Amino acid sequence: MTQLNEIFIEVLKEITPTQKEIDLINRITEKLKNLLSKKANELNINYTKIEPQGSTGIKQTQLKNDFDIDLFIGLDYNQFKHKYEGLSKNKLKRDSKKDFLVLCNNWILPSLTLHELYNPRFLYAEHPYITVNYLLDNIKIKIDIVMYFDLDLEYINKNGPITAVDRSPWHGCFVRDELNPAQKNEVRLLKQFFKSCYSYGDKSPVGKVGFIGYSAELLVYYFKNINNLFENFNTLNSNPLDYFKRTAEELSKVPHFQNDYLIIIDPIDKNRNVASAISERAYKYCNYKISEFLKKPSGEFFKIKPIPEANLSNKHDSFLLHTYIVELQNANKEIHYTINRDKLYSLSESLKANGEKEFSHAERFENIIFEVYFEDENDQYNLAIYCEKPHISRSYIRRGPPIGEKKHVVKFTRKNPDYFEKEGYLWVETSREYKEFYNFLKNFVKDKIPDNFSIRNISPAFETITSSGKKALSILKNIILPFYI
Repeated sequence: MTQLNEIFIEVLKEITPTQKEIDLINRITEKLKNLLSKKANELNINYTKIEPQGSTGIKQTQLKNDFDIDLFIGLDYNQFKHKYEGLSKNKLKRDSKKDFLVLCNNWILPSLTLHELYNPRFLYAEHPYITVNYLLDNIKIKIDIVMYFDLDLEYINKNGPITAVDRSPWHGCFVRDELNPAQKNEVRLLKQFFKSCYSYGDKSPVGKVGFIGYSAELLVYYFKNINNLFENFNTLNSNPLDYFKRTAEELSKVPHFQNDYLIIIDPIDKNRNVASAISERAYKYCNYKISEFLKKPSGEFFKIKPIPEANLSNKHDSFLLHTYIVELQNANKEIHYTINRDKLYSLSESLKANGEKEFSHAERFENIIFEVYFEDENDQYNLAIYCEKPHISRSYIRRGPPIGEKKHVVKFTRKNPDYFEKEGYLWVETSREYKEFYNFLKNFVKDKIPDNFSIRNISPAFETITSSGKKALSILKNIILPFYI
């Protein structure tokens, strides 16, 4: 037995769920199915199936202490199709959302009568669904109850899904049928490794989105085992994985794949890249950690450790001298964390674009690198920002039109009488609006911040006030910047 396999066996002992955990999830699932079925009969509501999906459902790829339950309810699309005929995709999405909301209110919520269930609530990402907590004997389990249209594969391949989750049950069937028990254990190892790299799921501290569970399952499917995957992980960004056997050149011609850093094609839908949302940052850091693991194998690489807080005591730290923090508090708990996350990444990208270049495209504060880190349980969101040149001159030399372009020259010289000629162009010294990045940052964020956020602090890194803000700085310094500067 190799050293790697010995490590994998020892790690699996720690991360594989116990039979007691599995039995508990099965019991709760059966109770919920019975409640939902009974209420559906009372209301004369038809459905095709109620089935647990996700890693704790038919896939069985969950980690130990992972109790979350995803219960999916299939609806017969033929019963709704006549209402949607002739609608555009946007209108169909809008009208189907209304239908799901009616069913949630009239069927799902009234079904949740067990005393162990509390705080049922709507959640909205792209798709409305019900979340409820189960609490008994100090065990707390989050349960998502999600409705979808039960479409056959032929329909999905020809037309695509109707809602964002119509593929999900087919994903579960694929993993259940195509991965053997040993491979499902290797999925557990891979998930654990990604989590130890802070690069897992849509709450990934590294990058906007990390590796999701289905991507880990497909990676094991494509590479057969974790040893082979780790040996070839560094080729993922140049070698797309396609169940439908298309070449990299063929895939590169598909418009919605062209900007994707990684490509892992969904076996259920040839037009979907499962890896489209996986951050380049998450991949690069995981690739680095895998290479370190292969050089010096150890079970320590699989241990999930708390994110450390940045040490702010060294006032001469060159990183801190170039770094700033924006600490925010979300004031609207109804807004899903993924929506908040996406808004802050959009704001940060705009900050980067406007901060690196002047309106005239001249260099401004030069290279700006940011990371968004949030803790949605306490509604804290942070932007940690590195700025290459936080202090710049009050003015800069702006290039005008080529001397030969007479029409543009006349216009430029009228507006800029202090112009001068150099290297075949007209130039003028121009005053900057900002010469300090900190002032630019404060005004930019205050103008652009979404309404549901209150600003707790915008400051140089030394003045960070929250634990989550210090963690954001730590991630930026130790995980992001080494690959980008």
